[in-house]
Amino acid sequence: MLQKTKGVALNYIRYRETSIIARVYTEDFGLQSYLVNGVRSAKNKNNKIALFQPLTLLDMVVYYKEDRDLHRLSEVKTSYPFQSLPFEVAKTSMGLFVTEMLTKTLKEETGSPVLFRFLVESVLFLEEAQAHYENFHLAFLLKLTSFLGFSPEGAREFENQLREHSYPFLPDSETELALNGLIRYPYGTPAPLSRTARNELLDAVVAYYRIHVDSLGEIKSLPVLREVLS
Repeated sequence: MLQKTKGVALNYIRYRETSIIARVYTEDFGLQSYLVNGVRSAKNKNNKIALFQPLTLLDMVVYYKEDRDLHRLSEVKTSYPFQSLPFEVAKTSMGLFVTEMLTKTLKEETGSPVLFRFLVESVLFLEEAQAHYENFHLAFLLKLTSFLGFSPEGAREFENQLREHSYPFLPDSETELALNGLIRYPYGTPAPLSRTARNELLDAVVAYYRIHVDSLGEIKSLPVLREVLS
């Protein structure tokens, strides 16, 4: 049955010689996998594979059947062409990191309009920001916890949970103040952190996720992100 929905592209894997399987978080159906044929063929002139780069915002017409794990697309186009996210190294690295974390933590296969709206608003902030986005990846993960069911009320609860699991996180007063801001305030709110403090907090946030997500595994984009932002 054909259905219209919106989506946020997460990633894709190659399938056979010319196709891909794309993972997309959709507004109406949650996390879905789509078989997209022919996009890696030399005869493909429209570069359709670019639509499935991390965080691309999509308008889609899909063939949806509730009992299937793999679906097909009838139509797909971007709803918001990017001008900065794929071309600025810091933004691209953040995008790869947050999409990897999303693929490891989002499990639901039913739509959540509130979560979808959060994802879209987050992507649009990163795309449009010209300043004060150096902490985006931290704020995104901390805010995402409220949708995953393990949101800390503030810095103290965050720190206490880490200590209970023997993670040595002892922030100074400025880092604790910044952490509270990242949890509670909108994107772009200044939260001054040194490069060292930002990397330490990044490791602490990933450790916090490991406490709550058993299958998190290795985060392959993490070393690249740390290097780019150092």
